[in-house]
Amino acid sequence: MGSSTLTGAERKKRTKSTIVMIVLGALIIAAFMISMNTGFTKLSPFEVLRTLFGGGTPKQELILFEFRLPRIVISIMVGAGLALSGCILQGVSRNALADPGILGINAGAGLVVMLFVSFFPTTTAAPVFLLPILALIGSSFAAFLIYVLSYKKGEGIMPTRMLLTGIGVAAGISSAMIVLTLRLSPEKYQFVATWMAGSIWGSNWKFVTALLPFLIILIPVVLYKARVLNVLNLGDQTASGLGASVNRERLILLAAAVGLAGSCVSVSGGIGFVGLIGPHLARRLVGPKHQFLLPASALVGSLLVLIADTLGRVILQPSEVPAGILVAILGAPYFLYLLSRTR
Repeated sequence: MGSSTLTGAERKKRTKSTIVMIVLGALIIAAFMISMNTGFTKLSPFEVLRTLFGGGTPKQELILFEFRLPRIVISIMVGAGLALSGCILQGVSRNALADPGILGINAGAGLVVMLFVSFFPTTTAAPVFLLPILALIGSSFAAFLIYVLSYKKGEGIMPTRMLLTGIGVAAGISSAMIVLTLRLSPEKYQFVATWMAGSIWGSNWKFVTALLPFLIILIPVVLYKARVLNVLNLGDQTASGLGASVNRERLILLAAAVGLAGSCVSVSGGIGFVGLIGPHLARRLVGPKHQFLLPASALVGSLLVLIADTLGRVILQPSEVPAGILVAILGAPYFLYLLSRTR
């Protein structure tokens, strides 16, 4: 009786989670279609559809295929990557406030990207494909620094200590970035200022191609480790008792989180709070099991960044509001709300 009831409850939960993810997917498709029609140059839905099937004018094809579509695709990829990274960090640290932006991982990636952009043009093919790798180096350095500074012998890593250390590291790296901007030319300063605000700046197919391999490799690894994250949430002693190699699994998951955040930041700039809001909203929709939480987080993150980037192109036309600013308008109050409820 108990077993059948449990099975029924599990089946009901799985059905609900599937429906939620289908609805999120449908919302992303709707936002995708709206975003293709949105911009300084107006394209009607009929013109967009005609252009997609090869019947548009050269100008319409240029606008849609070379400017809007790559930017939309990058927004979806970046949102998914950052939300998954935040979901992993929250699961591994058992800290509801963990996020690659708050912990300084994004800032580490940004520092290296900024140093690179300061000395090399970003329009050639080679630097474009180097950027995710360089961002990965920077984010890995920041993560290593946070790990070393927050680790205490005999206690390991305490969630609160890691959060405070991450905030301190992020502040230090951000200060270094501000000092470096003083040495930049006006053109490069404008780019760096836009990047720091969180603009989808890598809006061509080269950047899509550069980011795609990281997501193709890391996302399946993360989804495969969903059950491991469930076990780690029970605590180190319980996880060890269930046969999990806690330190090795935590290291793999942290490496995946750093890789996702660093590679995404290299083409999106310093978009913060996606890794915080995405998993929290997904958890409210599908519950805490990572088999459902991870894909739901990715979908919520994609939807959030896509909507923010689309609105940013509309609000102050012909100027643009960086997506990172719009996400922060939502994220900062939500972070303070979570902070007030966290012991």
